[in-house]
Amino acid sequence: MSKIGFIGLGIMGRPMAGHLLDAGHELVTVERSKPLASELADKGMQTLVHPKAVAEQAEVVITMVPDTPDVEQVLFGENGVIEGLQPDTLVIDMSSIAPVPTREFARRIVEAGGEYVDAPVSGGEGGAINAALTIMVGATDQGFERARPILEVMGKTITHIGGHGDGQTCKVANQIVVALTIEAVAEGLLFASKAGADVAKVRESLLGGLAQSKILDVHGARMIQRTFDPGFKIKLHQKDLNLALEGARSLDLALPGTANAQQLFQACAAHGGADWDHSGILRALEGLANHEVEG
Repeated sequence: MSKIGFIGLGIMGRPMAGHLLDAGHELVTVERSKPLASELADKGMQTLVHPKAVAEQAEVVITMVPDTPDVEQVLFGENGVIEGLQPDTLVIDMSSIAPVPTREFARRIVEAGGEYVDAPVSGGEGGAINAALTIMVGATDQGFERARPILEVMGKTITHIGGHGDGQTCKVANQIVVALTIEAVAEGLLFASKAGADVAKVRESLLGGLAQSKILDVHGARMIQRTFDPGFKIKLHQKDLNLALEGARSLDLALPGTANAQQLFQACAAHGGADWDHSGILRALEGLANHEVEG
């Protein structure tokens, strides 16, 4: 069993850390403005004053924070991980951030004597709770083999995509597909509702055909039930689509569907929905149609 520093105990990070504790690992984290969740404290998770102190005690450091600047601050800011990094410490970033900075972060950690793995996840809150996340890994072969037993505690499908940054590239692609599929489900259900059909039965039928998807299953149900409490917040999906669109510009690549989905998310945010679940994209489309889907 390992002593693991886990930094980032949000909607996803909290259950992920819980699984590591259940597997027998010893976990430490950084102090937060609010108390450590009781389910983690009761399992023995301890808090330290800053990321440097975490790195001084841990064999493995996992980060699960919102955005690229947050990872940079945790790793390289004042009292950051790199200041306390021990020889051969394994640093696993499970956040969803930009691929190019990820490669630079990896270079700096490796030069300081550590091993770096980018391992962003997909599966939302449900996947984190059920230890069923899809994990996309960018690492050396050695880094992947070291990280895999830890990742297997939190995830179900773990794929070594390639070198440093390739895990993040895969996650950006994932977020493009997810956003466009959520939009497609929302448009389909909105069309059915406006036409007067029973939307729940339409969804049930579609789940048996070529349109079947996990998003139609999970997010379609949320749309019909109008339960938009976040499993994954719109503002975080906006961040991911910004990464996609910035990357597309650097590659001279057009992503028109991605740009359109981003505009719909922005419409939600403009109406106070930045913290809605991303299935709340339906509300932007409902505003354009002047029609609300009813279950």
